[in-house]
Amino acid sequence: MNTPVDLDPSDKALVLACRRGDEAAWEALIKRYQRLIYSIPRRAGLDESLSSDVFQNVFAILVEKLGGIERPERIQAWLVTTTRRETWRVILGRKDPRLASAESEDGEMAAVELADTGPLPDQILERMEYQHQIRMAVDSLDERCQTLITLLFYRSDPPAYSEVAETLGIPEFTSSRG
Repeated sequence: MNTPVDLDPSDKALVLACRRGDEAAWEALIKRYQRLIYSIPRRAGLDESLSSDVFQNVFAILVEKLGGIERPERIQAWLVTTTRRETWRVILGRKDPRLASAESEDGEMAAVELADTGPLPDQILERMEYQHQIRMAVDSLDERCQTLITLLFYRSDPPAYSEVAETLGIPEFTSSRG
């Protein structure tokens, strides 16, 4: 039996509803975290196909472990940690060329450090969480505002005011100052 889900339920409410088998809660949980989950393996260098595999594995693990999650309000952290682990499992399973020298003569994996000049994981997570919050805020706007935000901030080449006016169906403002 499906029960109605709040318009913007908390993570805890979603997890508890998922435990009850609420399909709408599952859809809301997946929609809320899909970009974040998918971005972690992509950022680690996996292609679209492998990133999709990681995404699916993470949610399969969630289905399996859902009842044992002790702090449902921290599902985001659980998902991020699980995604990182799955990403590394895939990378190590692929025998990444950067790890080839890490194999000892008997085929065992030796400890290895990869040179990484990128931001630290906490910095990446903080940036992804911030981007996720922005996306959620934009998604909560009406369609016209979403269109405007997309035109002005989500394009590498911002459009001319005339294009924005035409897209939104409003007259272009011209200054009467000389």
